[in-house]
Amino acid sequence: MYCQEIFIIQAYDCGTGPRETAWKKSHKAVVHIQVKDVNEFAPTFKEPAYKAIVTEGKIYDSILQVEAIDEDCSPQYSQICNYEIVTTDVPFAIDRNGNVRNTEKLSYDKQHQYEILVTAYDCGQKPAAQDTLVQVDVKPVCKPGWQDWTKRIEYQPGSGSVPLFPSIHLETCDGAVSSIQITTELQTNYIGKGCDRETYSEKSLQKLCGASSGIIDLLPSPSAATNWTTGLLVDSSEMIFKFDGRQGAKIPDGVVPKNLTDQFTITMWMKHGPSPGVRAEKETILCNSDKTEMNRHHYALYVHNCRLVFLLRKDFDQADTFRPAEFHWKLDQICDKEWHYYVINVEFPVVTLYLDGATYEPYLVTNDWPIHPSHIAMQLTVGACWQGGEVTKPRFAQFFHGSLASLTIRPGKMDSQKVISCLQACKEGLDINSLESLGQGIKYHFNPSQSVLVMEGDDIGNINRALQKVSYINSRQFPTAGVRRLKVSSKVQCFGEDVCISIPDMDAYVIVLQAVEPQITLHGTDRFWRPAAQFESARGVILFPDIKIVSTFTKAEAPSDLKTTAPKSAVLEEMLHNLDFCDILVLGGDLDPRQECLELNHSELHQRHLDATNSTAGYSIYGVGSMSRYEQVLRHIHYRNWHPATLESRRFRVKCSELNGRYTSNEFNLEVSVLHEVRVSDSEHVNHLIAQPPFLQSVHHPESQTSIQHSSVVPSIATVVIIISVCMLVFVVAMGVYRVRIAHQHFIQETEAAKEAEMDWDDSALTITVNPMEKHGAPGRGEEETEEEEEEEEEAEEDSSSSSESEGSDEEEEEGAGRGRHGQSGARQAQLEWDDSTLPY
Repeated sequence: MYCQEIFIIQAYDCGTGPRETAWKKSHKAVVHIQVKDVNEFAPTFKEPAYKAIVTEGKIYDSILQVEAIDEDCSPQYSQICNYEIVTTDVPFAIDRNGNVRNTEKLSYDKQHQYEILVTAYDCGQKPAAQDTLVQVDVKPVCKPGWQDWTKRIEYQPGSGSVPLFPSIHLETCDGAVSSIQITTELQTNYIGKGCDRETYSEKSLQKLCGASSGIIDLLPSPSAATNWTTGLLVDSSEMIFKFDGRQGAKIPDGVVPKNLTDQFTITMWMKHGPSPGVRAEKETILCNSDKTEMNRHHYALYVHNCRLVFLLRKDFDQADTFRPAEFHWKLDQICDKEWHYYVINVEFPVVTLYLDGATYEPYLVTNDWPIHPSHIAMQLTVGACWQGGEVTKPRFAQFFHGSLASLTIRPGKMDSQKVISCLQACKEGLDINSLESLGQGIKYHFNPSQSVLVMEGDDIGNINRALQKVSYINSRQFPTAGVRRLKVSSKVQCFGEDVCISIPDMDAYVIVLQAVEPQITLHGTDRFWRPAAQFESARGVILFPDIKIVSTFTKAEAPSDLKTTAPKSAVLEEMLHNLDFCDILVLGGDLDPRQECLELNHSELHQRHLDATNSTAGYSIYGVGSMSRYEQVLRHIHYRNWHPATLESRRFRVKCSELNGRYTSNEFNLEVSVLHEVRVSDSEHVNHLIAQPPFLQSVHHPESQTSIQHSSVVPSIATVVIIISVCMLVFVVAMGVYRVRIAHQHFIQETEAAKEAEMDWDDSALTITVNPMEKHGAPGRGEEETEEEEEEEEEAEEDSSSSSESEGSDEEEEEGAGRGRHGQSGARQAQLEWDDSTLPY
C-alpha cells in the first residue's frame, strides 16, 4: 500500500489531419496525491528469539540488540519509538534502540540462565503483536577445579562396590599441565578403631585371620569372670576403653604367665589423647612391676613425648653384662589423635614394631643391667604402672591419656606378617574398578588399610577416567550404618613451575544405609523324658538332637497387578549368615560337679573351627561360623548325671548371637525329665504290681531298649509272690482240717469257708479261671492234681528262701496225713488257680 501517488498529465487539441501531426499537445503536468495514513499495522521483530552468553561478574553496556519493524507508511506509525522488557524482577534493561544490558553483576552460582520477554512500540504507541524471547546464559569465571561430581553418595549394604565420581572431570582453564597427583582419602576415624571393626570380638577376628592359639585378652568386656575391667570407662559397645589420666586396672595373677620367654607378641589399637606437654611423664599402656617393697619395672609399654617405648628387663643369670632393655620409636602417628594398630613382635634381642601393617625398626636401643632375682611377686597393670615400693602407700602412677582396644599378649609365639595385615585391614575401603583400563602413565598406590589412594599421571584425560573408576567397597553383610567422609586433594604442576594451578579440595561423604536386620530363631524339641540309666551312661543324654537355627528378614513385596493401588505386602525370606557365639545356660541352679556335667566333643568343635569354654553355669561356644556349623555342634552336647535318683528334671536355655551381640536369637528353653524305675515291695498290693504307665513305651528313646527289657521281669516277681500267698492259704486250711478231723464233714466244710473268708484278699483286679470239670470230677483225680500242685509250690518255696523251705516240708508232711480223708480241700485249692494269660511279660 502506498501513502502517496504521483501522476503526469498532458493535454491534446482536436486538430485535423493525421493525428500525430495535426494534434497539438500541451506541456506535461505532475499531479501529487497524498493518502492520509492510518496506524493499522503492529510492530514485528525480525527474529523470533535472541540468545547471548555473558561471563559472570561483569557489567555490559550492551549484551545484544533486538530489532522490530512496522509496515505502516507514515513516519508516525512506521517507526519504532520504544522497546520494553515485559518480564519483571530481572537484572536487565533495554534502551530505545533495542540494546539489552545487565543492571548488576550476574553470578553463575545464583542462576545459570535468564529468559526475558521484550516488546516494541511504534510512534503511535501500538505494541508489537508478539513479544520476543531473549535468553541470556551466564558463564562462570573459569576456576580450576573438579566439575560434575556429587557430594552425597548412598551405599546399600550388600551391593558390592559403588563408583564415587562416575562423571567427574578436572577444569584447568587451558593451563599447560605437566603432571597431576590426586589423593583420595576415606575418613572413618570417628568409627571405632578407625573403620567398621566393632562387628566381631578380638578373639573372633584372631580366629578369622588364622592367628595361633594362646592369645590373652588384657582388656576384655566387663563380666563376672573378667571383673578387672569393670571400673574402667568404656564406650557403648564395651569394646573401647577410655583412659582419662586417673584410671588403671590390675590384671589378676595367673592370667598371664610370669615368664614370657624370649618370644611373644603384644597387639593393640591405640588413639593417643592430648599430650600433657613436652616434658610430660611417662604414660603407661602396659606395665609389669614389683607388687611390694620395690618399684622395679620388669617389662612395660609406654608413651613419652610422642615416642613409643618398650622396656624389657631380663632376669639375672651368669652372664653379668649389659643387654638391650629399651626400644624407642618416634613416629608422627603416635600423637596425631587418630586410631592406629600396633603390633610389637619380640624375638629377643630383636624387637620389631608394626604400625598399621608397616614395619618400623627402633631408632634407639639402650642397654641396661639384668634384674637381680628376688622373692617379690609381680603385678601386671593396664593404663598405669603399679608402684609397690612407695613409702606411704602403694599406688598407681604414670597414667595413660587416650583410648585403647583389643590389647592382647601372646606368650611364646609371634604373629606373622599375613596375620598382622589381616587384623589391621578394614572390611570397607577404596577400590579401583577395572585396573586394566586405567591407561598408560597412571601410577597408583593404596595404604595397607585401603583407606587412602594416591594416583599420579601427566594426561588430564587419563586422570579423569582413572578417578571415575574409584569406588567404595564394603564386604560386611551387616555394616554399621552412618556417614563415611571423603576428601580428594589435588596437586597440579605446570612446565617449569612447582605448582601453577591451585585446585580446591573436594569434600564428599558416603551414607551407608541401615542393613536389613535378621531375626534369628532357635526351635526344636523343648521337653522329653529319658530313663535314669541313660543319664548314668558314659554318653549321657543328648540335649538338642533336632535343634534348628533359622534366620529370616522381612521383605516388602509389590502387588502382582500393576493397576491396583494396594500397598506392598511383607513377606519373610530366609538368609544365610554367620554366628559368633551360642550360650547354653543351666536354669534353676548351677551344675554340681560332683554328680553332673555338660560334655562336648572337642574334636568335633575344632573341625568346625570353633572354640568353647564351660563352667558350672553352662557352656559358651564362640567363633565366627555358619549357622549349620553351630547346629552340628549343639547337637553333640550331652548331659550326664551320676546320681539321677534324686533328680526329677533339668532345664537349659540356649541363646545365639551375630556381630558380637548386635543381633540375638530368641531364648530356646529345654526341660529334660527322668523316668524312674518301678520298685516292688512285699507290702504293695498285687494290682499295683501289674500296673504300668500307659506312656512308658512311647517316651523311651531308641537307645533305652535295654531298660525296657529289664522292666519286663516285674510280672514274674508278682507270680512268685502270688504262689507264696496261695501256699500260706493252703497251710492255714490244712491246719484247720487237721484240728477238726473228728467233726462231721459238713462242719469241716463250714469251718474252712469261714477261715477262707477271714483270709480272703482283694481280687477285683485278678482274673481267676475255674475248671468245672475239676469241681465235679472224681475225688481221686482231684487229690492227685492237688499233690502235683503242692509239689510245684514246694519247689517255688525252696527257691525263694530256706526258712520257707523248712516250713513247707513240715506242712507237706502234715497235709499228707490228712489228704486221703479230706480230698475236697485239694479240689478247693484247684479252684484258686491263676489265669495269667493277660499278664505282660
